[in-house]
Amino acid sequence: MRISRFITLVTAAGLLFVTGCEKKDTTADLAVTGSMELKYAEQFSVDYCKNGCSVVDINGDKFLIVPEDVSVPEDTGGMTVIKQPVENIYVAATSAMDLFDGIGRLSLVTMTSTNADSWSLPAVRDAVKSGDIEYIGKYSSPDYETLVAENCGLALESTMIYHTPKVKEQIESFGIPVMTERSSYETHPLGRMEWMKLYGLITGDYDSAEKLFNDKIKSFEELSVPDIPDSERRTAAFFYVTSNGYISIRKPADYVAKMIDLAGGKYIFSADDLNVDDNALSTMNIQTETFYELAHDADILIYNSTIDGEIYSTEQLIEKCSVLADFRAVKEGNVWCTGQNMFQQTTGAADMICDLNSIFTDKAGSRELTYLHKLD
Repeated sequence: MRISRFITLVTAAGLLFVTGCEKKDTTADLAVTGSMELKYAEQFSVDYCKNGCSVVDINGDKFLIVPEDVSVPEDTGGMTVIKQPVENIYVAATSAMDLFDGIGRLSLVTMTSTNADSWSLPAVRDAVKSGDIEYIGKYSSPDYETLVAENCGLALESTMIYHTPKVKEQIESFGIPVMTERSSYETHPLGRMEWMKLYGLITGDYDSAEKLFNDKIKSFEELSVPDIPDSERRTAAFFYVTSNGYISIRKPADYVAKMIDLAGGKYIFSADDLNVDDNALSTMNIQTETFYELAHDADILIYNSTIDGEIYSTEQLIEKCSVLADFRAVKEGNVWCTGQNMFQQTTGAADMICDLNSIFTDKAGSRELTYLHKLD
């Protein structure tokens, strides 16, 4: 252990005394000895320190995870300290909730910004309804008194908090560490799921989280996807009809488009077709006429039920938008619908890719699908 020594000069009765005082230098304790192995995630990293602490880096924001039996270093280098055990977690990032549930740490989450009726995950919905997880208002206006009264150990926000920075500042002013997770920015769908390793580390059970992740990706990594050129792949459109008659689609760089590609299909919309940047993420609305022009000849249609509920027949689909009756996939009976829990169930990314592979390779009848069902 390195020791730094400083000198103090004291005068007393005309005499000069020199006193020595020793101060512990904790820099060596935070020396990096290794890093968390990540297979797909790119939006966070974790370094392990000599004294048992871990340094988490999320887009330049650094957090020091301090184990229960380790003292907080005197000099943390400006990092936000998260002292274990971490309890009474406030989760405003909906995509993270299923990961806490998956790793068996849902009991540590006691507050959320999403009400019971907006959850499609049974365990979470039941916990919010029973009061085990308390709804404390929207992320943009949480009940600060509850956060303080519950002795919140961590506030986990989505990137939506960037639009209301004063909320983050207010929570931090109470001494509550705020972590903004960026799983939605992962380019690989399984990168989103790999965030469970971070939550396992924070809640003190990294080994279980790592095992679950490896178990979940096994089916994907064993998947046999034919190596065929894009021109020969079956095309798919992923969409839903909005209440005002527009068609909402995923942008070409979105993770859903990536899942289709990994499953052996081809997302029918390109950045050139839509006049969007290659790195543009998430969704966009287009006119019905544009949707018809670009997707009427798609091999497969996949209806996203997340917003307005699941449908079970092509008649229900056509009622939403009559021009869909002329689509090739509708005429040939190749229309599918997602389950409503698809987007909230982050742990299911690998299973969703396998489901998609089944419909692209006409093997849907040989295995039970988890997140897709065919319309009658």
